[in-house]
Amino acid sequence: MIRVLLVDDQELVRAGFRMVLDAQPDIEVVGEAGDGQAAVAILRQTVADVVLMDVRMPRMDGIEATRLISGPKVIILTTFDLDEYAFAALKAGASGFMLKDAGPAQLIEAIRVVHSGDAVVAPSTTRRLIDQFAFTLPSSEPEANAATDELTPREMEVLLLVARGMSNLEIATELVVSEATVKTHVGRILMKLNLRDRVQAVVFAYENGLVRSGQGEHRE
Repeated sequence: MIRVLLVDDQELVRAGFRMVLDAQPDIEVVGEAGDGQAAVAILRQTVADVVLMDVRMPRMDGIEATRLISGPKVIILTTFDLDEYAFAALKAGASGFMLKDAGPAQLIEAIRVVHSGDAVVAPSTTRRLIDQFAFTLPSSEPEANAATDELTPREMEVLLLVARGMSNLEIATELVVSEATVKTHVGRILMKLNLRDRVQAVVFAYENGLVRSGQGEHRE
């Protein structure tokens, strides 16, 4: 059973999400909060696997709340006019983001995907997103980073391909190895760099100058 916490300052929005999620045999809504501060407080007493987190809320916004949450995977809910928050949300530790007007099927799939340990945002979409906000990222040449010293040459190669927006299957084809082998490499990269998922790996690569905006253009 996937336990979900709903965080949104609009009661009608929460009610709509609850109606959709409660109809699923493998999803249970374990609580609701009207702002980030209430969400953090609830999570001290309630166990949740996934948090659906709105961005703009009173007292404490979704980005700050995401920074304070450890354990549950966070999906940031945004709208087209709030795209400027997307990078900050991923950087804060969210496992992905989706539009608030997404259909029920997309919402349910996003929760299941995040719960399984993957990211809601496709790698190629993440790359485009970070390119859009490249002004917040380093523009200098790649610099040595103590954390990456622990990576093997092959793991570093995989990290750079992940940062270019390539899926596990595409990386496997590029390196002529099995998809399972790539998945193992990605898992080790996340563990060594203390990252939650591949979205965080992309952010890490850009922030540390390993990849710069416009490098490694990749088609979906």
